[in-house]
Amino acid sequence: MTLPYPDRRFTGCLFDMDGTLLTSIAASERVWTAWARRHDVDAIQLLATMHGKRAEDTVRSLQLPGVDPVEEAAAITRAEIDDVGGIEAIAGAAAFLAALPRERWAIVTSAPRALALRRIAAAGLPLPDVLITADDVSRGKPAPDGFLLGAKRLGLQASDCLVFEDTVAGAQAGEAAGAAVVVISATHHKPLQTAHPSLLNYSGVRLQVDAGGLRLLQACAN
Repeated sequence: MTLPYPDRRFTGCLFDMDGTLLTSIAASERVWTAWARRHDVDAIQLLATMHGKRAEDTVRSLQLPGVDPVEEAAAITRAEIDDVGGIEAIAGAAAFLAALPRERWAIVTSAPRALALRRIAAAGLPLPDVLITADDVSRGKPAPDGFLLGAKRLGLQASDCLVFEDTVAGAQAGEAAGAAVVVISATHHKPLQTAHPSLLNYSGVRLQVDAGGLRLLQACAN
């Protein structure tokens, strides 16, 4: 395994949620497929482009006549809150987060806050002190706003942080914020079109935390 950024130290970590810390693809795609059918939208094409973005932005991009993106996004969110079947943590994520001081990490997600809280709980992951959601920013990914705000609330500079993402939009947001980016590929069927380094999951890595900051290391063999 090639270790990302072996010679760099970071002040904090900023994590996307869906596909990065937990897998909610099955639940999300059930809801979006049903919505697409009701609105005569090509579900396959929609599912290929909606991950990593705010629901409101996805609906708005379709430019459907007579459809209110805000109302539709709210309805989609309610359906997703009701469906948490199959949601679970990405391998090694819980232990990886447990090794981080709480003041050194945040979750930055395109999901609304209510949905984020529901999915974090369903996956059995710890709730961070700093949780940035779609409700906190006016521009979603690939805009850098969420990561910039997450770093600010931690009292850090985004350029000194390591971002963990799983989508092109998310990786672009992290890059635009000036952060180093690692792509988590656990839920990918094919390589992500990005030049950023990747990890399958968190099982093969650990964090060294000391006065110099945070550094990714290979996990010790059992």
